[in-house]
Amino acid sequence: MTEQPKNRFSSGVAATLATAAIAVAGVVGYFAFNPPTIENSDTPILNPYGKNNQLKPSPATDEQTATVFWLEQSADGTSFKLVPQRIEVSEIKTQPSKFLNAAFNQLLAGPTEGSGSSTIPQGTKLLSIKVEGEENEVVRVNLSEDFQYGGGSASMIGRLGQIVYTATALNEKAQVYLELNGEQIDVLGGEGLELQQPLTRESYDKNFEL
Repeated sequence: MTEQPKNRFSSGVAATLATAAIAVAGVVGYFAFNPPTIENSDTPILNPYGKNNQLKPSPATDEQTATVFWLEQSADGTSFKLVPQRIEVSEIKTQPSKFLNAAFNQLLAGPTEGSGSSTIPQGTKLLSIKVEGEENEVVRVNLSEDFQYGGGSASMIGRLGQIVYTATALNEKAQVYLELNGEQIDVLGGEGLELQQPLTRESYDKNFEL
């Protein structure tokens, strides 16, 4: 009598296993290309920006960083100098009038802690500001008349410098026209500080001493 070989599957069993393998592979393939969706789930979805699907705010870019100028007293207390402070604004530099408008509003609000001082009178309001030219060559600043009140000549020179330097932050060679209540002025304040408009950083440094 011939002995039958051991550990050999019958053809029927092999066919059954092959069919099952094909079925499993089909299911896996389906879900690989069609992942299941979860509706009305209370489970938070994580993402690269932070936990519980909370996006982190983007930091302000250089396009939203303006420069305003404050006054800082010298070590011996005999003079002042203009010092810049970079601040974040909601507008961008490609809209120069709106950009400088936002910067001036912070300038007129006064310095923040540790950023220097200001001789611009409290209550001074920015009525309008307009930037002209493809390279922001002209800046027209219209302030309320409060700007001319209070302080002596040193105070007038200081506040004038803050305006001129802040207005020319986009173009350091820009020409600045200063108006009070819509009227261009030639004399500032009771001290009679004479202005030769347009004003520039160069003319300010030449004609006035802090």
